Amino acid sequence: MGRFVRLAETDRPPVSLEIDGTMVTALAGDTVQVAILTNGFALRESEFGDGLRAGFCLMAACQDCWVWTVEGERLRGCSTEVAAGMRIVTKGSTWQIEPS
Repeated sequence: MGRFVRLAETDRPPVSLEIDGTMVTALAGDTVQVAILTNGFALRESEFGDGLRAGFCLMAACQDCWVWTVEGERLRGCSTEVAAGMRIVTKGSTWQIEPS
């Protein structure tokens, strides 16, 4: 059970993506943040300490929802729509390095 619980709009098509090496299912139209938090408790690890983050403003203003793709692209979890086959990284050293 994740931090977010889906109560409505359950009839949208499923979308499969990978989060930290685990295949999960979201629904078409979900943001990356919704996909992560319906499948887990935290959005990402803080890069400034040992705390877990869950996002804050939910409207792409606070800088708290950054996640990365496996390829190194930085995404705002709260405003990026999921796509089939996405591979998201939320923890570990690779997501903390900004690609050059």
